[in-house]
Amino acid sequence: MSEASRYSVLFEPVQIGPVTARNRFFQVPHCNGMGHVRPQAEAAMRAMKAEGGWAVVSNQETEIHPTSDLSPFAENRLWDARDIPALRLMTEAVHDKGALAAIELVHNGNHAQNLFSRAPVLAPSDMSVSAAFPKQARAMDKSDIRDLRRWHREAAIRARDAGFDIIYVYAGHDMTLPQHFMLPHMNQRSDEYGGCLENRVRLTRELIEETHDAVGDTCAVAFRFAVDEMLGSDGMQAAEEGRAVVEMLAEMPDLWDVNVSNWANDSMTTRFQPQDGYQNDYTAFVKSVTSKPVVGVGRLTSPDTMVSLIRKGQLDLIGAARPSIADPFLPEKIREGRIDEIRECIGCNICVMADSVGAPIRCTQNPTMGEEWRRGWHPERIAPKAAQSDALVVGAGPAGLECAMQLARRGYQVTIAEASDAPGGRVLRESGLPGLGAWMRVADYRLNDLRQRGNVQIFTQSALSKEDVLELGIPNVFVATGSRWRADGIGRNTLRNPPKIAGNTTVLTPDDIMMGTHPSDGTVAIYDDDHAYIAGVLAEKLALDGHHVIFVTPESLVSSFTVLTLEQHRIQARLLELGVEIICNHTLSALNAEKMQIACCFTENIREIGCRSAVLVTERLRETALYDALQDQGLTTRELIGDAAGPALIADAVYAGHMAARNFERAQADINQDWFRREIISLAEGGTP
Repeated sequence: MSEASRYSVLFEPVQIGPVTARNRFFQVPHCNGMGHVRPQAEAAMRAMKAEGGWAVVSNQETEIHPTSDLSPFAENRLWDARDIPALRLMTEAVHDKGALAAIELVHNGNHAQNLFSRAPVLAPSDMSVSAAFPKQARAMDKSDIRDLRRWHREAAIRARDAGFDIIYVYAGHDMTLPQHFMLPHMNQRSDEYGGCLENRVRLTRELIEETHDAVGDTCAVAFRFAVDEMLGSDGMQAAEEGRAVVEMLAEMPDLWDVNVSNWANDSMTTRFQPQDGYQNDYTAFVKSVTSKPVVGVGRLTSPDTMVSLIRKGQLDLIGAARPSIADPFLPEKIREGRIDEIRECIGCNICVMADSVGAPIRCTQNPTMGEEWRRGWHPERIAPKAAQSDALVVGAGPAGLECAMQLARRGYQVTIAEASDAPGGRVLRESGLPGLGAWMRVADYRLNDLRQRGNVQIFTQSALSKEDVLELGIPNVFVATGSRWRADGIGRNTLRNPPKIAGNTTVLTPDDIMMGTHPSDGTVAIYDDDHAYIAGVLAEKLALDGHHVIFVTPESLVSSFTVLTLEQHRIQARLLELGVEIICNHTLSALNAEKMQIACCFTENIREIGCRSAVLVTERLRETALYDALQDQGLTTRELIGDAAGPALIADAVYAGHMAARNFERAQADINQDWFRREIISLAEGGTP
C-alpha cells in the first residue's frame, strides 16, 4: 500500500453542521500570547496553519464581556462590535488558505480576575477567584444568568459577522462558567441551576440552544467539553458524570471537541506522559454516544495512530494544538508522504510558558512560530543564498544544527565540526535524563534533514583550534560551542556573597552527572539556583540510582520555573514520593567534604546539612575561547550563537541558530532597521491597528 492510500482516510471531508472541513485535521483552540493585543501576528500565525493543510483553524479563549477579563494575558476579545475588525483579520487570512475558522467564546467565571475591567467577578456560588489574589466572586443571581446568556448570544452573532464558520460553547480546563456550573464543589445552588446533574448542565444546554438559534443556519456550533478531571472520585469522571453529560447533550452541538481537564492534564508534558494520544482512554466513548463528529487531542503526531483512531471509530477529526505549533505543515507532509520531515512536538510546554508570562508564542522545535508576521518567517521556506558559498558551523548542538540546516537549505556548502563523539550537544545529554527522552527529537529532526543533503559534511570528534579553522579556509564561521555549568556555586542569589567551598569537597555539576560521573556513596545535596527543570530531573535520577538526596533551593517551590510549563506540582510530588528531602528558602553559604551550610533567605540563620557530595545547579559559563581567538583573523563572518552567546532554553538556542542563518549576508544596517515589526494601535477613530 502506498503512503498516499495508507493515509487517505485523513484527507476525507467532514461535514460539521452547515459547513464542511476539507480534511480531518483540526487545530483546536490554543492560546498564543498575541490575541487582542497583537491581532495581525495572530492572524498570520493561524493562516500559516491553514496553509499547512489544517482544515479547521481555531483561535483561543475569546472573552465575551468585561466580566470575563483575563488581563494581563493577551487572549482574544469580543466585548462589542469594535472588536470585530481585529478578529476579521484572522478569518480572512484563514479563509484565503482554504480553511474554516473557529472561535472559542468564553466566560471564565472565577478564573477571570477582571484586573483591567474591574468588573465584579461572577461564579455559580460565592467563592474566591482561582488565582492567589485577595478577591472573591459573587454568586450569580437569575438576572446575571440571563445577562450571561444574552452576552454569549450577542458574541456569537458578532463572531458570525467577523467571518467565523464554527462557534464554540466552551466547558473545559476548569476555566469556564459552563463547566463551573457542572461541578458540584463549585455549584452550591439550590435553584434550577444547582443540585442534580441535569440542573447543573442546564446553563450549558441553554447556551448551545441559543447559539444554534442565533447563528446555526450559517455557522456550526461546537461544544468543547472536558469529560474527566483526572481526580478520580473527587472530580468528574468520564465513566460517570462525564458520560452522562455527553448522553444528555449528544445531538445538540454540531461538533464535540473532547478532552480532559484541567489544563495541566490536557497539556501534560512528555516528562510525565510520554505516550502520544494519551487522552484516548478517557474520550473514546464519546463517538459511541453521538452521531455528531468528534475531535480529540493528546499530542497526536503519528500518522498511523491518527488513522487507527479514525478506523476504530473513536474520532472523526484529529485535533491538535501543540503538534500544530511544532509543525504547521504536518497535514501537508502526511498528504505528500513526507513523514520523516515532520517536526514532532517534544511536549516541553515552552509554548505554554510564553502564554503564561504574557509573551508571544514560541516553540522549541519550530523557531518560526510567532514570527510569521513580525519577522516574515515561514517554517518551510527560506531565501536562497547570495554571494558567499561556504560556511563552517562549530558545534552540533541545537543552535549549530538549526543554523547548519537552514544554511544548507539556502544552498550554501556547510561543514559541521563537533568536538564530542556524537552530534546533539545539550539535547543529547539532557535526553538521557528521566522523562526527557523526547528532547532528542530536536537533534533527530535536524540530523535527518542534514544527512540527506549533498552540500553538508558532518564531522564528530573534531575539536577545532584557531589554526584548524584558518587552515580549513572557510571564510564564514558560526561558533555554537555552548556553555558549561559552573562549579563555584555562584548564581542569582549568591552574587553578593559567594559560597565558601573547601578544597577537598566533592562538587559536581549537571554536566558531570549527564556525562556519567557518579556521586560519592552517602547523601547527595543538590543546590538549585537555576529553578528550571534540570535540578529536579537530576534529583529524580540520583534518587532512582539509590542515593539519599537533599534538594535545597532559595525558592519556595522546587523547579519554580516549571509552574509556567504546568508541571511543577508533578515534579515536587515525584521527588517527595522518591524520598527526596526538600529544603526551600535557603541559599548556599559554604560547603566542605562533610556538610553543606545554608542560610535562610529571610532571617539569614545558618543551618548545616550532612552530605558527602554536592551537585550545584546555578549558572552556566559561555564557551567562547574559539570565538575570541578568531577575532581579527580575516574571516568574512564570525558569529557566536546559541548558549555560547547567551545560555537559556533549548528553544532560545534553536531560535538563535535560525536567526543567524536567516540574517547571513544581510546588510547589518538592514538587520538593525527591521529588528521586527510592532503592532502599534492607531489613534484614529476606532483604534484599529
